[in-house]
Amino acid sequence: EEMLLTLASPSVVLGGGVRLGVSSRAGLALMATQDELKKQVGYKAVDDYVKSGMVVGLGTGSTAAFAVERVGQLLKEGKLTDIVAIPTSVRTKEQAEELGIPLTTLGTPESRFSKIDVAIDGADAVDPQLNLIKGGGGALFREKIVEECAEKFIVIVDDSKMCDGLGPSFALPVEIAPFCWEHTMRAIAELPSLKGGKPQLRLGSSANNAVDGKDPAVTDNGLYIVDVFFDTPIADAPKAAAELKGLCGVFEHGLFCGMTTSVIIAGKDGISQKP
Repeated sequence: EEMLLTLASPSVVLGGGVRLGVSSRAGLALMATQDELKKQVGYKAVDDYVKSGMVVGLGTGSTAAFAVERVGQLLKEGKLTDIVAIPTSVRTKEQAEELGIPLTTLGTPESRFSKIDVAIDGADAVDPQLNLIKGGGGALFREKIVEECAEKFIVIVDDSKMCDGLGPSFALPVEIAPFCWEHTMRAIAELPSLKGGKPQLRLGSSANNAVDGKDPAVTDNGLYIVDVFFDTPIADAPKAAAELKGLCGVFEHGLFCGMTTSVIIAGKDGISQKP
């Protein structure tokens, strides 16, 4: 389904009902901004996959926030009913509560004991096999435990997130125990499957991997994050995932291998989907 983009002076209508005033000068030079693209895929994922009566996993981050917004909107309009959702972070929980979305957690009768119909979330990098790097926003553990329980896991991204191999385009987040973090960080660097990776303790806010403070970033789980930077792609992502998981001190990592049902991709030429 291509992005609706009709040029009707004096305003432009973008898919998702975004109406923009436009001067005749701007004319055809108008390009959908990254936020508009994120909104398009967020809304499309909900419209295509979320039906009344479902248990839904709500992702975390700037793209997933639009999917959460859409669920709230459709509930309010009465177009969706009997939805129960499971948020993957404190900030998604707060957004969902503001929108009046009923929430639960895994393992409850309300979640049908963790039988999630669909989870919708963004990603920081997507390879040709649809393996992902996630955790730029610091919610990797909560995202993974929820998304592993989903019958369908729908990934929503803009086309800048598509890559030939995981690693170089976005550092791999690894959530670790604060106790002896220097040791764990060194042990991560020495894993054979992460050869060439340069680990760095995340500082400041846990919600991004920029250095925006002096203190270690602390996740919703009270843990630290190490971001591993790569010049060349991780050769074997599933092997790297297994090695990280076997390391004492590592709580969770941002490799999501073999989990994606479908990825919805927004680009300037419209929306595409794989598979």
